[in-house]
Formats: sequence, C-alpha cells, structure tokens
Amino acid sequence: MSSPIAASIQWLQLDQQLCFALYSTSLAVTKRYKPLLDPLGLTYPQYLVLLCLWEQDGASVSGLGQRLQLDSGTLTPLLKRMEAAGWIKRERAHEDERRVHVHLTDKGHALKSQAAQIPACLLEALNCRLEDVQTLTQQIRALRDGLQPLSDPSHPSPKRAHP
Repeated sequence: MSSPIAASIQWLQLDQQLCFALYSTSLAVTKRYKPLLDPLGLTYPQYLVLLCLWEQDGASVSGLGQRLQLDSGTLTPLLKRMEAAGWIKRERAHEDERRVHVHLTDKGHALKSQAAQIPACLLEALNCRLEDVQTLTQQIRALRDGLQPLSDPSHPSPKRAHP
C-alpha cells in the first residue's frame, strides 16, 4: 500500500503534469506548422491573426487581443510587422480615435486561398482521424474555458487532490 506522501510525490513527476503535456504538445504542433507557413512568409502568430481576420475583417485590436489571448505589448509589434508586409492595414475608428481596427489588404485576402491546404496537411501530420481531432479540440477548449476564472485574482482557487 502506498503512503499519501508517496502518492503526492508521484504527482511531482514531469510526465504526470497536465501542464507539461499541453506545453510540449503545443510546441510540437507549432513546429509542424512552420514548414507549412514558411512558403507563405508567415509566422504562427501571424497565421492566427489572419485566421481571426478571415473570419471577421475589420476587428478591433482589443478584440483580436481578447480572441487570441495576447496583450497589446505582444500584439502591437506583430500587427506592425504584418502591416509592413502588406497583409493588413490598421485604421483608427472615426467615432473613437482610441480604437484601432485591423483590415485585410488584397494581399492579406489572397493569403487565405494559399493557406487553405494547411489544416488538411496538419491533420495528415497528426495521423489522427478528423473526428478525434475535433473531439480533442473541444475538450481542450472546455479545459481552457474552465481555467479562465482562475486567471482572475478575485476568484479563489478550487481545492483539488491532484492536477
């Protein structure tokens, strides 16, 4: 019979950590995107911004930051590089000059058709069925959404026996 201390020490092993499994998987997936994005001249974060804009052109910078979970210190330089590359144009809102909206240029719109094969290529690299990837994606989003209130310091952390 194992003691409670031995059981808790087992949870301190790296391979038992959910955070490490998610982190290392995220790195591996991002590496798989690189050879798919390089021919388009895109980085992975730029691809994410474009995915948002292909869904909703003219999104506000703050809206993009919320959607991508990026702060302005990270997002602003990224958008500046994308604007310099000619993919987007940033414009101040007429009704409130503090708000900046991001619009795709013709070049940014054209990248959508060039990027259309990327999801299928990634699915092939994952060597999984589409249904399995969709289920896993839903589970990871639910996990993320369940953790969102924990980022709010006014929310107390729930007590759990293990991660």
